[in-house]
Amino acid sequence: MMAHKLFRLGLVAVALASASCGSVVRQGTGTSFLIVNELAFARGDEPDTFVANAISDVNGPNEVQFNDLARATFSLGLKDPGAPGAPALPSQNQFITIDRYHVRFFRADGRDRQGVDVPYDFDGAFTVTVGSGTVETPFTVVRHDAKREAPLATLGVNGVVLTIMAEITFYGRDQTGHQVVASARASIDFGNFVFED
Repeated sequence: MMAHKLFRLGLVAVALASASCGSVVRQGTGTSFLIVNELAFARGDEPDTFVANAISDVNGPNEVQFNDLARATFSLGLKDPGAPGAPALPSQNQFITIDRYHVRFFRADGRDRQGVDVPYDFDGAFTVTVGSGTVETPFTVVRHDAKREAPLATLGVNGVVLTIMAEITFYGRDQTGHQVVASARASIDFGNFVFED
């Protein structure tokens, strides 16, 4: 009987422990975490014009392929935000430096073979430090080489528009070395589009 009660108490303890393990707790052992506030996108032939919807022209002007860009807006959060009315401010040790990202492509219909159904995953790098304010940084979200490979290459001639999701994972560390990871997702419409100047 006593063993049965101890077993039930153990189950309750495990349930309470797992309930407290939210995404903030899982994000690392540091005292700060990374927030991706927003993603915006620019076609490779207009790299300074960022919009909310991602459109990737597989041919581009004069059938020249360009890298397509995304721009992420980051901010920093604290696991202990302080008392209501008196929020804590991050110290320099809590600032997060992002130095790498990974892009994974997938489709809503479950077809996700790289180089057949979706473009190949890839890794990229940039360096930006997020402190007490917001920080924006552009990066490549679609490589120009992907437009010459399946499944994107055929879109240049068949007139199909293919919507593919991109999951972008950002990796960094706070200033004391604790690893930080954050992810964001977006839909990208791929096709042979005609844009007028």
